[in-house]
Amino acid sequence: MTFSVIPAAYLLLMRGTGPELEVLLQLRGSGTSFMAGHWACGAAGHVEYGESVVAAAVREAGEELGIEVDPRDVTPLCSVQRTLPGCADPVEQRVDFFLTARRWSGDPSPREPAKCAELGWFRPSSPPAPMVPHEGRILELLAAGTVPPILSIGF
Repeated sequence: MTFSVIPAAYLLLMRGTGPELEVLLQLRGSGTSFMAGHWACGAAGHVEYGESVVAAAVREAGEELGIEVDPRDVTPLCSVQRTLPGCADPVEQRVDFFLTARRWSGDPSPREPAKCAELGWFRPSSPPAPMVPHEGRILELLAAGTVPPILSIGF
């Protein structure tokens, strides 16, 4: 079997520190094909062919939130390798790159209303429900201060 991996970039906009830390999340709208009605990172999407992970995160922030993020203000948080146990479909072999930014230009607002029903700032220790499971796991680890550089889910 040929092994393929689908890469995605997730950008967590952050403000505050310590117990006051908040991240921007979006409520996925009915126009999305993946986990509509669940909360997720404010900006995320597939890395396009020939594009770096940081460039993908910056692009998604512009497309989804209408903000500009300088690539120099993007910091790696964690890489997640995930799959659905027992699923042989190559599309379920994923690598997600979680990145953070504390500086950007503009006010985040939904630019794709069919895909994003709402935006909100939440503490990682008190995320809204329901959350996209692997993204919720990152928030749990962020709240605990124990985000590993690499995390495997489903293996």
